[in-house]
Amino acid sequence: MLIRNGWHLKRNGAEHDIYTNGSEAEAIPRHKEIKENLAKAIIKRRGLK
Repeated sequence: MLIRNGWHLKRNGAEHDIYTNGSEAEAIPRHKEIKENLAKAIIKRRGLK
């Protein structure tokens, strides 16, 4: 969803992937599944559609 909204992978951290849109960054935990509440919080915080 981040990529569809113009974000791209900046780097891989030890436990997180860092995505950026050029001016802001978002750390996404690298798990097989992300909890639904976390996903909803990221979507809301970044205004993703």
